[in-house]
Amino acid sequence: MKPLNVEICDVTLRDGEQTPGVSYTCQEKVNIAEKLDEIGVEVIEAGFPNISEQERACVKTVKKLGLDARICCLSRALKEDVDAAIDCDVDLVSIFFATSDLHIRVKYKKSREEMLEYALSMVDYAVDHGLNVRFSAEEGSRTDIGFLKEMFRQGAERKAAYSSIADTVGCLTPIEMYDIVKELLPELKNPLCVHCHNDMGFASANTITAAQAGAFQLHTTVNGIGERAGNASLEEVLVALRMKGGVDRYDLTKLHEVSKIVEEYSGIKVAKTKAVVGDHAFAHESGIHIAAILKDPATYEYFTPEMVGGERRFILGKHTGRKALAHVVSSLGCELSMNETNWVLEQVKEKSEGKCTITPKMLLKLIKRSKECA
Repeated sequence: MKPLNVEICDVTLRDGEQTPGVSYTCQEKVNIAEKLDEIGVEVIEAGFPNISEQERACVKTVKKLGLDARICCLSRALKEDVDAAIDCDVDLVSIFFATSDLHIRVKYKKSREEMLEYALSMVDYAVDHGLNVRFSAEEGSRTDIGFLKEMFRQGAERKAAYSSIADTVGCLTPIEMYDIVKELLPELKNPLCVHCHNDMGFASANTITAAQAGAFQLHTTVNGIGERAGNASLEEVLVALRMKGGVDRYDLTKLHEVSKIVEEYSGIKVAKTKAVVGDHAFAHESGIHIAAILKDPATYEYFTPEMVGGERRFILGKHTGRKALAHVVSSLGCELSMNETNWVLEQVKEKSEGKCTITPKMLLKLIKRSKECA
C-alpha cells in the first residue's frame, strides 16, 4: 500500500481551548506542545494571538521552544489579527473568513466579492511580511463550490501556501466530504487542508476520507475536544492513518499519555468507551472473547494496546467465563480448585447483575471465602 501523503496540524491549543469552560495556562500549552512534537505532529496551532496579550505571549512562548513542529496561529481577515501573527513570528498563519451565503449575510452584510477581495488583501499583507499563509474557508462545507474554487484560485495566485476548507458545523457525511475534495483538487494550485467538526459524529471519519480523496493537511485535537461536540480526534486519525493509510512515522505509543495530560488540563473527561484512549478501549468481559484473546489477541483487537501506549484489561462480570476468571485469579497470585472456581464465578455473576463492580480487592475476598464455602 502506498502511504497517504498527509501531514497533521493539531489544533488542541486553539480550537481545543474553545471547548466551553476550557482554558490552559501557558505552561500547560507548552507541555501539550512538547508532547505533540514528540509524537511527530508536523504543525501545532498554538492559539489566536489577537484575543489577548496573554494569548499572544503564550503563542510566542510556544514558538520559541524550538520544536521540530512548525507553529501556526489563527487570524481573521483583519489587519490587527495579521499584525499579531507577524509579531509572534509564527511559521504559518491561518487567515479565515466565513464563506457560506448564510454567514456572509448574517455576519458581514456584504457581498461575496467584497469579502473575498478584502481577505485577499490580508493574504497579500501577510505574505509581504514573510508569513506562510493558509487561506481558510470557515463554513466551507456549506459554501457554493464555485465560489470556493475561485477563492482558492485567487489565494494561490497571491502565494497562499495552503487552501483550507472547514466543516464548521459538522454537517458533512464521509461520502459528501469525498466528493467535495475530489471536485476541488483538480483546480487547486496548493495543498488542501481539512478541518472537521463532530456535530454528527463524523469528524474523524470525514478527516480520513478527505485524506483518502487527496487532502494533505489534516486538523485534529487530542481527545477530539473543541467547539460544541468537538473536532476530529488526533488519536483516532493517527491510528487510522497507521492501519488504513500506511503512515507509520508517528509515535503512537505516546497517545495515551497525551490524552491523560489534555484530560487533566481541560477538565473534560474522556468517555470510557472512547476509541483508542478510553478506559475500556482494550477492556474485555465476555468469556468467549477473553478465551480467544488468551490464545491470540488479534482475535478481538484490531490493533494492540501497546501500539498506542495503552494496556489490556480483563473485567469480571456477568459475561465472564472460567478461563477468564482463572487468568485473572492467576494474575493475582492465587489458585482455585474447580469447585472454588465455580463458586467464585457464581458470586461474580450474581454481584455484577446487581450493578456491583468486581474490583481486585473484592475478588480477593471472594477467593478467600471460596476456600471456606466451596
